[in-house]
Order: sequence, then structure tokens, then C-alpha cells
Amino acid sequence: MKKKIFTALGLMSGTSMDGVDLSIIKSDGYDEFFAVFYDYYEFNEELFTELTLLREKILNLDDLEDFTKNISLLEKKFTLFNIKIINDVLKKRSEKVDLVGFHGQTIFHSPNQKISKQLGDGRLLSQETNCLVVNNFRQNDLKNGGYGAPLTPIFHKLISKKINNKFQTKFPISVINIGGITNVSQIINKNGQLEKSLFAYDIAPGNCLIDEWIRKNCGKKFDYDGKIALSGKVDDLILNQAIENFPINSFERSLDIKDFDTSFVKGLSIEDGCATLTKYTAFLISEGLKKIDNLNKIKTKTYLLCGGGRKNKKLIEDINFFLSDKNIVLKNIDNFNFDGDFIESQAFAYLAIRSFLKLPISFPNTTRCLKAISGGELIQNF
Repeated sequence: MKKKIFTALGLMSGTSMDGVDLSIIKSDGYDEFFAVFYDYYEFNEELFTELTLLREKILNLDDLEDFTKNISLLEKKFTLFNIKIINDVLKKRSEKVDLVGFHGQTIFHSPNQKISKQLGDGRLLSQETNCLVVNNFRQNDLKNGGYGAPLTPIFHKLISKKINNKFQTKFPISVINIGGITNVSQIINKNGQLEKSLFAYDIAPGNCLIDEWIRKNCGKKFDYDGKIALSGKVDDLILNQAIENFPINSFERSLDIKDFDTSFVKGLSIEDGCATLTKYTAFLISEGLKKIDNLNKIKTKTYLLCGGGRKNKKLIEDINFFLSDKNIVLKNIDNFNFDGDFIESQAFAYLAIRSFLKLPISFPNTTRCLKAISGGELIQNF
């Protein structure tokens, strides 16, 4: 029997906190997927500043309690921003969506404490858009022994199958998402059982160190195209010390941007600090890619890059430098008819459909949960 095709809208605001990616897709929640629309909506300077300052204040569970009022006020502002862009898009496109996947803005993620806090009022969003909303994607995973991340691997498996069918790319395929954190989904084969064919790991920082350095030292939001790093010189002594002192030895738990800091490059110029942080990040990403292949005793055949970090030319150049001895070639997912900026927002639209159908969205080999489980809270408030 043919499965129902849903129209779903996905929203994603990443660790850069500069805006929201919005995607509309059509999917059955299984193997069918069509991208309908996607665009990016930048925060105004006030909202960007308030979000970044609040995140910096939330360092532990007590802080979540102490800043309850600040969190509540900012959550409403953030939700109203999302409401406006949804209503504007749906009005202009005369579109009717079945579901909205509302990830929200992460301000605190502690895998050790099994806590993940995202700003975003699903009830208000549903009320003001007249849409069914799915949010709180991570909570059920956390309740069932998982680390709450990464959640996009099941979508990565779907798009890897499509890329394989159209371009004859070879399995195993690794989809590398360089966001604030770098996570990797390993798809062993396209039709294998999920428990045996899909693995995922957070392997390293992504943009988080570079973004923090740039934001705090020159007032920009990120290193556009890696130009600042390209103009600087790596301090090899500091780099080598950082590599020795801050190794990532296990890939079992998810990572958070607060697991890392830029203190080891303090005192360097903006350009040299950026260059050193970029190379440090590249080293950890390259080591992670090597180690997870060894962990699963596989040899990845195809590496696909997505996320904002793929646009940082210096970062990708440095990753390739560290991978040169392994003959690994990183390929941009944009070359396979996908826009690498919108994979995550499309993923949360897809996850909303799977959540509605009560299909699993996290798995023991992706988030370390005890068993394959669904997730997300369905809200109808209109």
C-alpha cells in the first residue's frame, strides 16, 4: 500500500545563533523525499546578542534555574521570530503544511547530566501559525539512556541512498556535518538493517571555536570563507601543545560547544589565533574520521560535507592536509543536488513526520539510547 506523503516545514537555528534555516519538504517519513523550498532568515542584532549572551551565562543546571525569567522572555522573542517567518512564507507560497518540526535554539547541552535545553515555545508557535508542531525532539532519547544527539543520521541515511542511486556513489558513505560541533553519520549500506548499517558520532569541534574567537575579538559572526585564518600564521608550538593536552579519546557521548574554549590562543593576534584554532579544529576532525573507521572496522568510500563549516576554505584545506596520508577525498554535498546549508532544517521536517508516525528517530548506534525509539512532542494549539 502506498504511504501518505506529508508536507512538513523544518526550522533549525544552529550554534552560530545568527538566524534560522527554514525548509519545506514532502516525504512519507520512510524513503520518499522531495525538497520544496528553503531559505535563511537572519536575526536582528538585538536578538543575536541576547541569545549569545544568555548561552554564555548558562554553564550548569543551577544556571538554568537562576535565569528562568531571562530564559522565558527570550524564548518568547525567539518563538515570535519563527512565527513571523513561517506565516510570511506560507502566505507568499499559499502553502498548506501538515507538520512543523521546531528544533528550537540550544542554550545548554550536557550529555553527562543528560540535559539538553532548547528555547522554543511549541504551544505558542502552533497557536499563531495554525499548524501541528513537533518539538522537544531530544527529551525521549535522554529519558531512554541516550545523549540527545545527533538526531540527523536517519535523514542522512535517506539522502545517501538517493545520492547513491543517482550518482552511483559507493558505500560506506560518511556524511560529515560541520556545524558548531562536527558530527558524522556512517552509512554502511543503503538497504541494511538500521541497527547494523547506521552509526553516528560527534567527533570534534566544528565552527564553535573559530566563531567564538571572531565574535569576541573583532565583532563579526564568523570567519567568512576562512579569509581571516588565511591571512594569519599558525603558532605551531601552541597548536602542538593543544593537540597533546586536549585529545578526544572516546566518541561514545555527544559533544557540546562548552566542552571547548579558546583560552590556549589568548595573546595571539586575531589572524594568528584564527589560523591556529582553524588548524586545531581540522586536526581533531581528521583524527575523528580516521578513528571511527577503525572503530567500526570499515573503509569509508565516500565522504560528503554539509553544514556551514564546509564553506570555510582554510578549514577544509587543513582537514585535507591532515588526511592526505589516507587518500581520503572530501566531497561537497552541493555537488550532488543538495544544498549543504539546509540539510539540518530538512532533517527536522523529516523527523517531525517520523515522530507523527511514531517511527524511531534515534538508535543505540547513533545517540547510545537503549533501544530504537521515536521522539518529539506533538502539539495542536489552535
